[in-house]
Amino acid sequence: MLWMFSYRGSPPAAPDLKQLDFIAKHGFNFIRIPTDYRFWTAGQDYTRPDEKTLAIIDTYLDACRERGLHMSLNLHRAPGYCINKPAEPHCLWTDAAARDGFVFLWEYFARKYKGVPNEALSFDLLNEPPSPGERDFTRERHEEVMRRTINAIRAIDPDREIVLDGVSGGSEAIPELADTGTIHSGRGYSPFTVSHYRAEWVDLGREWQPPSYPCALDGRVWDRGALIEHYRPWREVEKTGVKVHIGEFGCYNKTPNGVALAWLGDLLGVFREFGWGYALWNFAGAFGVAEHGRPGAVYEQMDGFAIDRALWELLTGNRAG
Repeated sequence: MLWMFSYRGSPPAAPDLKQLDFIAKHGFNFIRIPTDYRFWTAGQDYTRPDEKTLAIIDTYLDACRERGLHMSLNLHRAPGYCINKPAEPHCLWTDAAARDGFVFLWEYFARKYKGVPNEALSFDLLNEPPSPGERDFTRERHEEVMRRTINAIRAIDPDREIVLDGVSGGSEAIPELADTGTIHSGRGYSPFTVSHYRAEWVDLGREWQPPSYPCALDGRVWDRGALIEHYRPWREVEKTGVKVHIGEFGCYNKTPNGVALAWLGDLLGVFREFGWGYALWNFAGAFGVAEHGRPGAVYEQMDGFAIDRALWELLTGNRAG
């Protein structure tokens, strides 16, 4: 839910109760709230937040709890890092101001929500860390920042459920953090030329080719077997006792609908085979199950929403993947 996702000088949106009612009614149970710290921060003073703005997150949590939905609170844009443009003025992995601000915010949330049960709330610390070598990022620096933050949260709220995204945009497993007692969050965007075909914010570095699935890409054939192999490092980490969740997946609306459904069918089938939970980015919008506008989709009116019926059946498990 993108209510506090991308700061453009306007206040955060209120919770969309109609969407939440729909989601709860149809048996789903997980809502991820990606946030942008600039909504509540003046300039680069990360440790003096506007508490009136942060109180809006309470309304999100209340709305989810009233409907039996788990809320995952995520810093999508954090002090010192965001996978999206513009680049942050500081670097989370090398600048003390960003690291201190990052830890401060999670300590703030830990105090604010201490006592809220894990069934209702988890903390997803940082959306999609970069690849080693990008933005002064190394796995060693990242491990240091994450361990410091986890310890700071647990000093306040020892039992809080904490989620760590994989590195390289969430796609690579993080065995070096397997001993932290956290949930590890992967992504369902491979192959990227299918999931993000002609996404305007993506610099592919080459011309987009019309997508197909199964497909050959960079010397590799992508099919269900390739998807299983892609997640092998995650399953190796899982064997150590780590819980794995796919925190984002989806297909942008420029991919032809038949290609999208073929790929998503295999992807969801793999997740179910592994016993992993998953969250679609997003509900209504270019990646969503409602009103996405993908060429060739067939919609059905359900409780006031135009739902892609074929994708709906994949999501609910009523169609073989």
